[in-house]
Amino acid sequence: MSKNKELVRRLIAGIIGAFVVIFAIAYNKWSYFGVFFSIMLITQWEFYGLLKVQSFLPIRLLGVIVGAMIFTLSFLIENDIISDRIYFILFPTASFIFFIKLYKKNDPNPFTNIAFFFLGIMYVSIPLSLLNVTAFLKGGYNYELPLGILLLLWASDTGAYFAGVNFGKTKLFERVSPKKSWEGSLGGTILAMAMAFGISRYFMVVDTLSWIIIAAIIIVAGTYGDLVESMFKRSILIKDSGTTIPGHGGFLDRFDGLLLAVPFIIVYLELM
Repeated sequence: MSKNKELVRRLIAGIIGAFVVIFAIAYNKWSYFGVFFSIMLITQWEFYGLLKVQSFLPIRLLGVIVGAMIFTLSFLIENDIISDRIYFILFPTASFIFFIKLYKKNDPNPFTNIAFFFLGIMYVSIPLSLLNVTAFLKGGYNYELPLGILLLLWASDTGAYFAGVNFGKTKLFERVSPKKSWEGSLGGTILAMAMAFGISRYFMVVDTLSWIIIAAIIIVAGTYGDLVESMFKRSILIKDSGTTIPGHGGFLDRFDGLLLAVPFIIVYLELM
């Protein structure tokens, strides 16, 4: 496939996906829940799928069930529908992995597979569940923070992609991701900062300085999130985490930056 056709596929898929996600976030809290619940399920499923490439057996279904519970409970608790004491049910549910591995005779690496089971929860479901904190930061549901975070992430990725394609020469982290460049990173920084100034004029849930700081977190942590996922894929010799999104790979490929950025954003919003 030519570069132009690939770019067209990438743009079309990106525009359609962005429209669906933006509409869901802006419409109401339940459509927000639905779209991010789906993103979390698919992303975590893809992550466990990467492990199966190397014949690891982390019990993917149970991991996704626990991830779904974490996301759902965090949404309901942040929405003041249920008590945060319900979080305690997560511990015995996740502990089923030990019983399953105890009776699974064909698993030569139970210690490693149990560790990978919990890694999927820590790496995917918990960061995406923390996004619920941003949606209910001021009490009731407010779409501005989760939508603003995504817009900043997309601006950073888009700026880095086009700047890297057109001007990229100096490798950013060649051992892990040969195509990424400092020029691309600079392009992503410029576009993300411009987006931060722009949305701060319309999204008043936090002030302009906070939007700039959030953008900076996304630029740095988002870049490292992308590099971490590239490291995972490079270690098992694959290009994309999936084929779900034409021209983009899988959901893990598209939301890897968010996974590392959201915890830092939450720390800033809650503690700083």
